[in-house]
Amino acid sequence: MQPIYGTIYTTSSKKIAEHGGFSFGDTHVGLVVSHPRLRARVLKTPVATSQVAPTILRALGLDPEALDAVRNEKTALLPGLLDD
Repeated sequence: MQPIYGTIYTTSSKKIAEHGGFSFGDTHVGLVVSHPRLRARVLKTPVATSQVAPTILRALGLDPEALDAVRNEKTALLPGLLDD
């Protein structure tokens, strides 16, 4: 089921909270990475939140493959950060 974007389904007259879905407003969010050794730039490559943890591990000198999920799902590192 895909709800209609911007529609709150409730019988209440007050909006208490809204939970995300799979619309563009819920899935297209910015990711800002900051570190003095990184040069400023904008990448428009789609990424997944699952790529953050293995990238941090690699940046710390640890092996991302030590995570079962990274091995099982073949999770890639965030592009353009550590491969330069």
